[in-house]
Parts: sequence; C-alpha cells; structure tokens
Amino acid sequence: MDQLRELFSFSLPVWEIVLRGSVIYLSLVLLFRFVVRRDIGAVGIADLLVVVLIADASQNAMAGEYKTLADGLTLICTLLGWNVLLDWAAYRFPLIKQFVEGDKLLLVENGRLIHRNLRKQLITEDELQAKLRSYGIENLSAVRKVYLESDGDFTVISRHPQQQGAAPSAREKV
Repeated sequence: MDQLRELFSFSLPVWEIVLRGSVIYLSLVLLFRFVVRRDIGAVGIADLLVVVLIADASQNAMAGEYKTLADGLTLICTLLGWNVLLDWAAYRFPLIKQFVEGDKLLLVENGRLIHRNLRKQLITEDELQAKLRSYGIENLSAVRKVYLESDGDFTVISRHPQQQGAAPSAREKV
C-alpha cells in the first residue's frame, strides 16, 4: 500500500511544478518568437536538433532535475545561442553553409532519372513520380531538372515554362 501511495504522491510541491512549467513554457514562447528565425516552411537539421535538445532541457527544468530554473533557462539560452550563431555563420561563410545545410541533389536531368542520386537518398521512382504529379507533371519527358533541396523540398524545372510556377499548396517532404 505504501508503494501505491508513493507512486501517486508528489516529489515536489504542486506550486513548484506549476511555477516551473509556467516559467519554462513562457520563456520558450518568447525565445522562439524573438530569437529563432523561421524560414518559409523550412526546418533544417540544426533547427530540428535544437528543438529536440530544448525539449530535453525543458523537461529537466520543469521536472525539477535541475536545482534551479536558472539552470534550465541558461541551458536553453545556450542551445538557442548556438543555433543563432550557426545560422549567422552559415549566412556569412559559404563553407560553413555547405557543412551545416548540405547541398541540393540533382535527381532528374532532361527527363532522365539519375538513379545513383535516387539510391543515395532512398527515393523510389514511384515516390518521385508522385511528387511530380503533385506539381502537375505526368511524364518525366516534361521535366528539365528536379532537385532535392537541403531542406527536403523538391524543386521542379519544367521544359515548358507554363508548367513552372508555384509549388503545390501542401509542401510534402520525402
């Protein structure tokens, strides 16, 4: 019976749990609103890594595994600071941009599949065809080039200028 009671008891005072959760939540809202830059629908590897690490740091700060909230907030600010610094360095220095963001990969050229690049990214021909259909292109012969961008989006350059244009409304990633 004592084990059951211990299972449902609090290890911290309820007010401290509420305070920790509130401070961390509001701090993250402010930090993400004013510090983290949002591209148009793009999430890079560094951004994803920051989100995962911040989630872990936030959990520790909220659950009380850090001694103080300041410990958790300092770690979160450090992670965001590194993210901003890497974004700045990638903007300023092409070599760092290449390392952090990667490069686009040519998948189709003049209507012909580049199988080596498809295999490298584990993209099947059917997946590529489905993506092309979402752009309104039914046949590979209508395509001049298809790139897989570093953020996972596809860029399709048609042989016929009237088929080029905006990406589909639901930007799906493979």
